[in-house]
Amino acid sequence: MKVTVLGSGAWGTALALVLLENGNDVTLWSYFQKESDQLRQSRENPMLKGVPIPEEMKLTADISCAADSDVVLLATPSFAVRSTARQLAPLVKPGTILVSVGKGIEKDTSLRLSQIIAQEVGDKCPIVVLCGPTHAEEVGRRIPSAIVAASESRDAAHTVQELFMNERFRVYASCDVVGAEIGAALKNVIAICAGAIDGMGFGVNTKAMLMTRGLTEIARLGVALGARQSTFAGLTGVGDLIVTCTSMNSRNYRAGLLLGQGKTIRQAMDEMGGAVVEGYYAAASAHELAQKAGVEMPITEAAYEVMYEGREIQDVFRNLMTRQKKDETEETWI
Repeated sequence: MKVTVLGSGAWGTALALVLLENGNDVTLWSYFQKESDQLRQSRENPMLKGVPIPEEMKLTADISCAADSDVVLLATPSFAVRSTARQLAPLVKPGTILVSVGKGIEKDTSLRLSQIIAQEVGDKCPIVVLCGPTHAEEVGRRIPSAIVAASESRDAAHTVQELFMNERFRVYASCDVVGAEIGAALKNVIAICAGAIDGMGFGVNTKAMLMTRGLTEIARLGVALGARQSTFAGLTGVGDLIVTCTSMNSRNYRAGLLLGQGKTIRQAMDEMGGAVVEGYYAAASAHELAQKAGVEMPITEAAYEVMYEGREIQDVFRNLMTRQKKDETEETWI
């Protein structure tokens, strides 16, 4: 198949390599001509050091490369998805499968990335969401991984499943687009909190508590928005949460670590070297979504207060621990 990957960051490049390995005709698009030129010269993405880009992979900064593609991946940061989809809309032919591989929620509109793409492109193209517990650094080095292709279209989901699947990259299909995207976006907020837990010097008990209760509130919001509860026990729920909250490959975890050590969120993000900390933006969107849906999300709200309102992290953590007593689940004694 002819595939275009829009976005030459670590994740876009890693996925392009999987597609190339599977025998597809792959073009990797960069927003800046300078970035494309650097990739062409070095045949290596600086964010995936030691992973060569084969000569067969086409590199360009001209988005018209997507015009005759069978499949187009949108692998830009979440804040650039709308502008990229807008440029893409007049280029793609009807029936082209659009694959959203980013993780985030749009600021101000609180829309999921697939909703943004649908707004800009219309209904002429099926949309698939590809997400799960997959760090680009490991996928690029061909370390065994699994991911989910979620779509309202069974055929589109299965096409993307077939497109990516190989002995090192396993793909599961799903019909729960809402659950996949909510889990993928909001686990970044919990990952910032997990890093902060370690930065403050707490232990694995504390992190287990945070991750478990964090997943509970992500699922609570997801179900309120139409997701299936069972999705959050899968790869895009607990799976994605585990990998993002426990690995130094996670920018969100690393930013949280600095936050817990006393840095401001701005200082922490600056130390990421320009890499996008999606959890920062997702915290604001989750705050708005939770208010609109009338859903209680205390951990996410605490993260919002620290990052956007300048609250002291130790005070916020103490407030979380001393909240009103609760039952663990909504089930009651008979």
